[in-house]
Amino acid sequence: MTVSPQPTDASEGVSVVVIAYNDAELVGDAITSALAQGPAVAEVIAVDDASTDGTGAVLDGLARQEQRLRVIHRQDNSGGCGTPRNDGIAAAIAPYVMFLDSDDVLPPGAVGALLAAAEEHGAEVTVGAAVRRELPEGREVRWQPGLYRQAAVHEGAEQHPELLRDTLCVNKLYRRDFLMANQLRFPEGKFVYEDFAFTAGVLAVASRIAVIPDVVYVWNVRRAARQVSISLARKGIANWESRIAAHAKAVEAFAKADRKTLAAACRTKFLDYDLGMYLRELPSRDAGYQRDWWRLTRAYLAGFEAGERAAASAPARWAAAVILACEAPRDLDRLAQLSAAHPRLLPPYTGPAAAPVWSDDLPEAALDGIGALTTAELPLTADGTVHTGRRTTLELRVHELYGRIEAAGGVCSAAVDFVPRDGVEAGATVPVALSRTADAQGWCGRAEVPLEQLAARGGRSTGIWEAQARLGFADGSQAVVALRAMEGSLGRRLARGGRYGVLLVRLHRTSSGSLSVRLASGPHALAGIVRRRLRKSFRPPR
Repeated sequence: MTVSPQPTDASEGVSVVVIAYNDAELVGDAITSALAQGPAVAEVIAVDDASTDGTGAVLDGLARQEQRLRVIHRQDNSGGCGTPRNDGIAAAIAPYVMFLDSDDVLPPGAVGALLAAAEEHGAEVTVGAAVRRELPEGREVRWQPGLYRQAAVHEGAEQHPELLRDTLCVNKLYRRDFLMANQLRFPEGKFVYEDFAFTAGVLAVASRIAVIPDVVYVWNVRRAARQVSISLARKGIANWESRIAAHAKAVEAFAKADRKTLAAACRTKFLDYDLGMYLRELPSRDAGYQRDWWRLTRAYLAGFEAGERAAASAPARWAAAVILACEAPRDLDRLAQLSAAHPRLLPPYTGPAAAPVWSDDLPEAALDGIGALTTAELPLTADGTVHTGRRTTLELRVHELYGRIEAAGGVCSAAVDFVPRDGVEAGATVPVALSRTADAQGWCGRAEVPLEQLAARGGRSTGIWEAQARLGFADGSQAVVALRAMEGSLGRRLARGGRYGVLLVRLHRTSSGSLSVRLASGPHALAGIVRRRLRKSFRPPR
C-alpha cells in the first residue's frame, strides 16, 4: 500500500475519506465536491482499492494539482467498502472524519454546516440529511425525511431510537479521537452492508449526537449502471443473507454495549423497514428464491422477542406472524401489498371484528391491534379499474375492513388524485360519488379520467401518474389509499385527447400492486405503436 505525503497543516477541520474502485469516470466529481467545501476540509484522502480501470491515475493527476488531496493505493482489492474506509481512518490527521463514495457528491456547504454544529455542541457524531438522486432523471428524494426536519442534540441514541432507521455512514461527521478511543472500525473484507455494523457501533457508544436539517450528502442512484450499488442488487438470495448477517452484527453491537433498549429497537426496525422492502419484491422472484428467502427469514425472526415484534407497525408484525406460522411460502401477493408504502390488506377478511385473523386455516396469525388504529392508519383496500372507449373512466371500489369504515360513519366523500411520479407539480384530481355495493361490503363509484389535463401537465413527452384515493368519512376523519390495479384494466390502448388528438395510455401495475398511468401524446404515441407492430411483424417464428 502506497500513501502520498501528509499536508503541512491539518490540525483543524475535517478529513474526507473517499473510497474508489474502478470508477475513473466519476471519482473526479466526488473529489472535486469535497475540495470545493473550502477551509472546513483540511484534507481529502482517496483510497484506491486496487482499481484496474485507471482510477488510480485519475487520483494521482488530481493530487498533483491539489495539495490537500492524498492518495492511498491498495495493492490488493479488499472485496468490500469497509477495509478502504478503515485505511482512511488510520491515515486521517484532522480532528474530524467524514466518508464519501466515489459515485456520490457533497453539496456546497455540507462539511462546514456539520463542523459548525459538532464544535458548537461538542458532539462525537453530527448527522445531516441525505438525498437519493435518481439519475439520469435528477429526481431527488430525502432519505429518512422524518429524522432531520429540525436541529436537535441527543444525549445518546436511546433518547431518540428513531435514529437507528438511518444506517448510512456517509451523512455523518465523526470526531476522530472518539473513533480511535472506542476502536470503531468497519468490518474488513467482503462484508456487504458494512455501514449497518459501523453505524450501530457508533450509536451504541456515542454520548452526544447533534442533528442538523441541512442536506449534507447526495447519494446518486444509477439503476441502469453496469454494476449497480449493493442497495439495488437484491435479486440474488445472497443479498438477503448478507443483510440479515449485517443486521445481526448491528444488534450484537448494541448488546455488547449493554444497550438492550437499542438492541430491541434495532430488531423492530428490521421488521418495519428491511422485511417490508424485500417482501414487496418477493412475488416477482423465482420459486427457488422464494423458498430460500422464507426459510432464512423464519429462522431469523424466530430469535426475536415477542415485545420486539409487538412494537413494530401493524402491517409489519402481521406479516411476521404469517411467516413464523408457515413453513412454506404462501399468500405472497397479499403479503407484498400489506408491505407497500401505502399498506393495503386484501380480502378475504376472516374472523370477527374483535379478533380478526389472516385466514381461516391460519388462526394463530392474528391481526392484533386493528381496532386501535386510527382511520388514517388502516390498511384499507381500494380497487381501481380503468375502462376505455369513447370515454376513459375509472371504477373505484373501497372495501370495508372489519366494520371500521362503518364505525366512522361510512364514506361521505372521495376523490382520486393522479400524482406525478417525479412529484414536481400537482396532478389532476377527480371527485367520485360513492354508494354502497350490493353486498354491503364496500362502496363503489365511477368517474372520468382527465386524460387531456394529465397530457397537458406532462407536456408533449411521457408522463407517469400514480392513482391515490382520498377518502373522507362522516366522523370527519380521512384516509389516503393507493389504488390497487385490477388485472382486467391493464395494458396499452389508444384514447382521444391531447394536442394531437390521440393519446397512448399505458395502465401499469407497480411492484407493490398500485395503479399507475403512463401517457404519451401525439407523435410519441403513434411512433410507439408503429415500433411495436414492426417488431411483431419481423419477429421470427418459433
